Amino acid sequence: MKSTIAAISTGLTEAGISVIRISGPESIDIAQKVFVSLSGKKLSEMNGYTCALGKVLFQNKEIDECIATVFRAPRSYTGEDVVELSCHGGIAVTRDILRAVLNSGAVSAEPGEFTKRAFLNGKMDLIEAESVMNLISAKSSGEAQAALAVKEGYISKQVNEIKTGLLNLAAHLNAWADYPEEDIPDIEPKHLKNSLINASYHLSMLLKKYDAGKLFYNGINTVIVGRPNVGKSTLMNILSGYDRSIVTEVSGTTRDTVEEQIQLGDFRLNLIDTAGIHDTDDLVEKIGVERAQKKLQTAQFVIFIADLSVPSRTDDERIYEMIPSDVPIFFINNKSDICIANNNCDELKKKYPDKNIIATVYTSLKNESNMIKDRIEYLLGRYFIGNDFSYASDVISYNERQRNLIEKTKAVVDEAIKALNLGETLDAVTVLIEEAIRYLAELTGENVTDEVVDRVFHNFCVGK
Repeated sequence: MKSTIAAISTGLTEAGISVIRISGPESIDIAQKVFVSLSGKKLSEMNGYTCALGKVLFQNKEIDECIATVFRAPRSYTGEDVVELSCHGGIAVTRDILRAVLNSGAVSAEPGEFTKRAFLNGKMDLIEAESVMNLISAKSSGEAQAALAVKEGYISKQVNEIKTGLLNLAAHLNAWADYPEEDIPDIEPKHLKNSLINASYHLSMLLKKYDAGKLFYNGINTVIVGRPNVGKSTLMNILSGYDRSIVTEVSGTTRDTVEEQIQLGDFRLNLIDTAGIHDTDDLVEKIGVERAQKKLQTAQFVIFIADLSVPSRTDDERIYEMIPSDVPIFFINNKSDICIANNNCDELKKKYPDKNIIATVYTSLKNESNMIKDRIEYLLGRYFIGNDFSYASDVISYNERQRNLIEKTKAVVDEAIKALNLGETLDAVTVLIEEAIRYLAELTGENVTDEVVDRVFHNFCVGK
């Protein structure tokens, strides 16, 4: 018989309530050993989705008042009988109740074991199960929306539609090859090719969504650059929400890179404030400038700040030239409250037409901090999410296992298209289609090894 497991499903910290979850064939009997309802009604007499107020007792000692909630199989999170004991959220009380449950016959749940049982009992596929941990660990509303959409089957539905189309093709091709006497009509080469091209397109769209999701979960490497004393540290402090960088009127105050991870709306930014890039004989400043140059080479988004109050200088050109051509640049002409005569952006655009300036703004960072934050958030959404997706809910919570299997599937489907174009036999095309189906079945967990399942749930927290 499968064991009955128990764990604390809320964080072990002082809180309003704590929840101890029990799942398995003996969950109701075990909970009944420690819980006594005030009405006298036994948990075994209660229907699913019902609650009872009572007390938790162990060895004739009262531990706490408690609400017991009963879920009957298969209509529970795990698909098994489940009891959740909601008690006061003290650390000692929570531990004592869990200890009482374990001493009454339950065993400690492994990390992710509740969700693993939900997967094994058919309550969710492997893609949906993996999204649970992403939902728990989400640090922004964008990440949470992406994870929730996956958990609710947004990606599984698309994967299953692709797989169903390939299964229909494989079934027709196999029937045609194995039963020639049955007069099964030939599959039209044009229809076969169009179906494979359609599958390849939808796999490409899934990969784009994974790439967008990676930005949500890993953050966008955002580098702030410019000459000394143009307002880089001021912008760093605006975006961070506190005085992260020292700001003075002294040129060269920031002599090294200053890094901070921040949330800006739906986006996580790995924000880097660099030392002002310019020619200097100061050894420490030189090191800071070299580090700024290195950070530019790994940037995914660059905020270039120029100073309108002073004429354009060769240092601006030098910095601008260092930015990789494919990296989007937001050009800020700062200190517009002092002067607006020097349009450094237009001069640099003419000299370096290959650079990727996505927006230009004239502003005073000192006076218009809210405007600049809103503007950056808008640009990030337009450039990194764009028109391909509705927004965060249309982006996939990033997972390398899933992305790898979709890449393999697309490679095999593209190979099948190539085989058709080269006039190879339909048997060879069928083999490739069946290989693609196997990858998709592994993706959803229909055809997956125990080792892979264990690896997926190993990184979950205990109690989920």
